[in-house]
Amino acid sequence: MLALSQDLRIFREPVVYLVGRQTLADEGLACFLRDHGVEWTSDAPEPGEYLIEAAGRVCYMSFAKPRPGGNKAYISHLLEVGHGSVLEHSVWNFIFAGVSRSLTHELVRHRAGFAYSQLSQRYVDESVAEYVEPLAIAQDRELHDIWVEAVGHSHAAYLKLAERLAEKLQDEPDRTARRKMARQAARSVLPNATETKVFVTANGRALRHFIEMRGSRHADVEIRQLAIAVLRLMQHEAPNLFSDYELTPLPDGTHEASTPHRKV
Repeated sequence: MLALSQDLRIFREPVVYLVGRQTLADEGLACFLRDHGVEWTSDAPEPGEYLIEAAGRVCYMSFAKPRPGGNKAYISHLLEVGHGSVLEHSVWNFIFAGVSRSLTHELVRHRAGFAYSQLSQRYVDESVAEYVEPLAIAQDRELHDIWVEAVGHSHAAYLKLAERLAEKLQDEPDRTARRKMARQAARSVLPNATETKVFVTANGRALRHFIEMRGSRHADVEIRQLAIAVLRLMQHEAPNLFSDYELTPLPDGTHEASTPHRKV
């Protein structure tokens, strides 16, 4: 959700873009199966789930005796017995936008199975005022007005500092370096609410851990909104891997994610 308040662009919900997924190298897998005298194929709806099953079958060389129920039954069994390592072979790429610097400080704590490339405030001009308003503040008009005033003051200070610093650094011959030096100093007054964008790559196991940790009612509201948005997308993208999650409405209007297969 994007709202306008005075000169501010305000985000109240994260935006998740799925921008990349795996493809299968069919010839390589077919060659492996042929070399080992077996035939096998999967009804997996997408490559990540196909590769999870292939990886699991390599562990036991069970290609010749697939269990009934296809890929869905196979992945369900993996979740039930906690064979989570094979989920790491599935990988997706995302862009998260409409999220705050507060959120990304928490997001990057998820290290195993994740990779990040975040917007740089040293190089990118923050003169366009884009901020993320916490849900608890947005729902109260008086608190919203206080928040807008505070964010507006910080943004005005950023603009003034960036301008004055650029003037002060006129002796620096490199125009790009001059702007970078001005912005990296001026950004110190920007609040945690400043909107940012981050490119994220994650494997299936890491995504499940993220959803379980951050989709909890005990998580920060903003990152819970992100976790639920990722879950909804992945339940459509890779249903066999994420269909075990259930969503429960919470009093604040958000949802909690839960699964009987935790910590796989």
